[in-house]
Amino acid sequence: MLEGEVYDALVRESLAEYKTAKSISKVMNEILKKSLRNKRGLMTLIYSKKVATTTAKEFEGFRRSLSKAV
Repeated sequence: MLEGEVYDALVRESLAEYKTAKSISKVMNEILKKSLRNKRGLMTLIYSKKVATTTAKEFEGFRRSLSKAV
């Protein structure tokens, strides 16, 4: 069972995308497929062969330089 807040968001998305509230299942399928693709992509990135190495000190310096650039 969907929570009220989730259902309302799906109805709004369905109305915006398909101009009808009857397309909630299409909207849900699109969201779930995108989420699963993103998860697979993230897991592939996490477990892929690493092409660079860095130390904690180097990373901290890089992070600080980004903070200063803003």
